[in-house]
Amino acid sequence: MYVGRFVVVGPGIGAYRVSSRSFPNRQVVERDGTLTVGPTPDAPETDNPYIAYNCVREGGDYVVVGNGSQVDPIAEKLDMGYTPRDALAEILLALDYEKDDYNTPRIAGVVGDDEAFIGIVRKDALLVEEVTEPTLVATYEEDDPRAFDLTADSAADAARELYDREFEHAVCAAAATVGDEGAVETAFYNGE
Repeated sequence: MYVGRFVVVGPGIGAYRVSSRSFPNRQVVERDGTLTVGPTPDAPETDNPYIAYNCVREGGDYVVVGNGSQVDPIAEKLDMGYTPRDALAEILLALDYEKDDYNTPRIAGVVGDDEAFIGIVRKDALLVEEVTEPTLVATYEEDDPRAFDLTADSAADAARELYDREFEHAVCAAAATVGDEGAVETAFYNGE
């Protein structure tokens, strides 16, 4: 099944996977503690504004994971002291779904050491929920948050686990963990 991009978050852990039929020539790179999705060196040129963005970034005592430009302003709101719920809701509502050919939803999660929140803005709804177990939301097919069996407990294992999931057209994955006193670990996997 093709679900597009997806986020999985739970207390202490968050992960994001790029799945793509249209733009598979992408990778995750680390830049100053932020994980960024962008084209590979051999990718064809495009003017599509939705293929390069920060996908994992710290904000306040949290880590934000997501599928687009909403990651940065959510992290900035957390830096300003917003609650995770309010930061997600305000930014997802303000940016709305992507105005592409598919009306692609924006998805994001906020992870703290003992709490997590997940959100999606679709053409027909804005949903933001606190979650107590790993929870998935995707841009297609799985666009209502649901419990997800994530067994990883490290960022590296979470990135690899999401990449290896049965959903079609895996491109790359990124993940973060938040431990005691806000210690953050990030990792990514770009395939073999």
